[in-house]
Amino acid sequence: MSEPKAVAADLEEIAPGLCHWRVQDERIAGSTSGAHAIRAEEGWVLVDPLPLIEDALARLEPVAAIVLTAATHQRSAWRYRRRFGTRVWLPEGSRATDEQHDEDYGPDDALPGGLRAIHTPGPELPHYSLLLEGDPSVLFSPDLVERLSDGELEFVPARYHDDPAETRRSVERSLELDFGILCLSHGLPITEDPHRALRGLLDRTA
Repeated sequence: MSEPKAVAADLEEIAPGLCHWRVQDERIAGSTSGAHAIRAEEGWVLVDPLPLIEDALARLEPVAAIVLTAATHQRSAWRYRRRFGTRVWLPEGSRATDEQHDEDYGPDDALPGGLRAIHTPGPELPHYSLLLEGDPSVLFSPDLVERLSDGELEFVPARYHDDPAETRRSVERSLELDFGILCLSHGLPITEDPHRALRGLLDRTA
């Protein structure tokens, strides 16, 4: 089942036009999974969306697009596609998903909402981060690292990665990007000096 049973009870605005919600995901032993949305001129763009209660979901209308960072993050995409009549974007070369996506994307492609596709292999080859330039500047980084309950960053466990060494290289390359907020698929966003947090992780695990 690609969609968790848990439903987020609220929607948090991290910065103007940037929202986050999360669930305790029974598919991964109750660990936290997070989803995000950004507001664009054409409507909201959902990134790796998770179940959200109706009142909060209504705050994200109209939905202009759904962008998935990897096939493993299809989550609520298909149900929301039917609900909002929108299109789903998926990395080219991805494994089969529960339903057929609408649009492919590849390295450095421009995506809805002003997002840019950043190829970050390691968890699997068709795995992407998404960069939103502007104010705020945001990097959506799915399964490279996770933020624990104590606030520390750790690499997502190597057993979930096809190539853990490449995952590390993807994190190193991420430091070359300009962003002020780091949004993760597992753990709370980092809104203060995310580059410092990533460098700290690399230093601790050298």
